[in-house]
Amino acid sequence: MSGASNAGSPGLSGLRSVGALMVLCGAIFLEGIDVAMLNVAAPAIRAELGLETTTLSAVVSLYVLGYAGFMLLGGRAADLLGKRRVFMAALAVFILFSGLGGFATEGWMLLVARFVTGVASAFMTPAGLALITANFAQGPARNQAILIYSATGAAGFSLGLVAGGLLAAVDWRLVFFTPVILAVIIFALTPILIADDGRRDRNRNRSFDLPGAVLLTSAMLLAAFTVTRLENPFHAPVLTVGALVTSLLLAAAFIVVETRRPDPLVRLGILRSDRLVRANLGALLFAAAFFAFQFLVSIYLQELLGWTPLETSLALLAVAVDAVVAPTVTPWLVTRFGTPRVVVAGLALSGLSYALFLRLDLGWTYAAMFPSMILIGLSFAFVYGPLTILATDGIAEAEQGLASALVNTSFQFGAGIGLSAASAISVLALGADPSPDARLEAIRLALLVPVAAISLGILVAVGGLHRQTSRGCIH
Repeated sequence: MSGASNAGSPGLSGLRSVGALMVLCGAIFLEGIDVAMLNVAAPAIRAELGLETTTLSAVVSLYVLGYAGFMLLGGRAADLLGKRRVFMAALAVFILFSGLGGFATEGWMLLVARFVTGVASAFMTPAGLALITANFAQGPARNQAILIYSATGAAGFSLGLVAGGLLAAVDWRLVFFTPVILAVIIFALTPILIADDGRRDRNRNRSFDLPGAVLLTSAMLLAAFTVTRLENPFHAPVLTVGALVTSLLLAAAFIVVETRRPDPLVRLGILRSDRLVRANLGALLFAAAFFAFQFLVSIYLQELLGWTPLETSLALLAVAVDAVVAPTVTPWLVTRFGTPRVVVAGLALSGLSYALFLRLDLGWTYAAMFPSMILIGLSFAFVYGPLTILATDGIAEAEQGLASALVNTSFQFGAGIGLSAASAISVLALGADPSPDARLEAIRLALLVPVAAISLGILVAVGGLHRQTSRGCIH
């Protein structure tokens, strides 16, 4: 591989290694701000285009659906066609359709733009993470690069919360155009700073598993739909059961297809790695908890306490402490105590933060919320990057794209399930009583979703820690 010199560098001191890392961090930063800014700008978009609530919701959710549904196919494409090639192609599509969203005059244009942009991100993200593993040798250099990469993505999301509010105050179209400018710069620097792995020539005759992608995506969507049905469990129970059964059948069909195809979307043998499986379960549960919490906190602050969207964004900005801690403190902790132990500690901090928030009431000040926000930020620093390390550590080079796609799919699918569960339980608990006290109790009950998800995540992580400690290896 032409980037072998980078892969063999002991750290991040080489100019080309630093340049490659900056480009790839720019891409994950781009993905982070793109998601966060649109969520904040959604009301301004509806005000100008006159969108119905269902259409506005679809504008936000279609990005996530496209992202999660095609993530595995994106990782497979990176392995088969070449990581840099797929990365640049996805970046070009992102530029085109994000720009289209900025020029949208009707709802359908936004729907198309956001879905395709999500699909582009599904190809760009696993290719970018695979380029990290290709350009840095396994060990401290790669771990440090992944932690910096993960922290940059988290910082992009955090800053996007604030930037979205500021840009929307001027013109919501800037929320689409600003990522385009950053994406063009990244596209121009990529061929200069990132080595081409040349894999496309060796795999030109291999195929993609589109049936597997469709089956897996459909199974995930129906699973999320089944969870949303919890808000009214006694209405059309046949529909709820039918969706659940169909989701399970599609998942089973996916497994059958993968075992019979010569070039499967997911080589099921990769799941023999206990570390990979536990990392993916941890990612799913961690994301489910955080996104459920964020959704509920936004409702609590804006609808019960009367805060503005920008004030809400600034309140959540404390979570961005992970952008400082992840690249500085976390690498030392991983080296000193081992990745599994750092993950367990991060999950414990996350569980504590959600448990503390169960004390919320109608007279809470930000000072009462601040400990939870800081603890969540620290948990991100100790969990997000280290989980990514666990998911890709020890995986063959040819399947690094698949491994990174699996963990990113778990994060996205977990986010969808967590949001659906929190929303459904809050609606079910509220019933027909719209009083502030009733709404507060409904939110408090729904906050048990992140508490329960993190508790399961801790059990998964502790089990992995016990297995690896018994083998005499915790790194």
